[in-house]
Amino acid sequence: MNRTSNKAKSTMTGEQQVADFMQKLEHPQKQEIAAVRTIILSADQQLHEHIKWNAPSFCVDNEDRITFNLRGKGYFMLVFHCGAKVRERNGEGPFIDDTSGLLEWAAHDRATLKFTNMADVEDKRDRLTEIIRKWLAAASSE
Repeated sequence: MNRTSNKAKSTMTGEQQVADFMQKLEHPQKQEIAAVRTIILSADQQLHEHIKWNAPSFCVDNEDRITFNLRGKGYFMLVFHCGAKVRERNGEGPFIDDTSGLLEWAAHDRATLKFTNMADVEDKRDRLTEIIRKWLAAASSE
């Protein structure tokens, strides 16, 4: 990317960055990614999006909370995290009570959720919304 396009990109809002990214995205699961993005944005109005790790990421008060990982073969993931700053946390165990059983825990404050196809996205829709709301509530109380 040349300097002109970097400068233009830096003046774009996060939403414009993601719209541009999605328009140019060449990924076999682009429709599924778009559907999950819609689910995330509709789960909580506090969420704002931008590009992080070369994928859409969602933040509250400029703290990243949910980021796509689009590098899988035959799947893509969401990474649930608590932003860049490591914080001390009271208690042990997972960051939220995942009653859905969908999350794979990488650390007490970081989890992933895989999607394989549109049927999988639709099957997980309601549970994903619940996970997002729980995650954001727990992160805001930290």
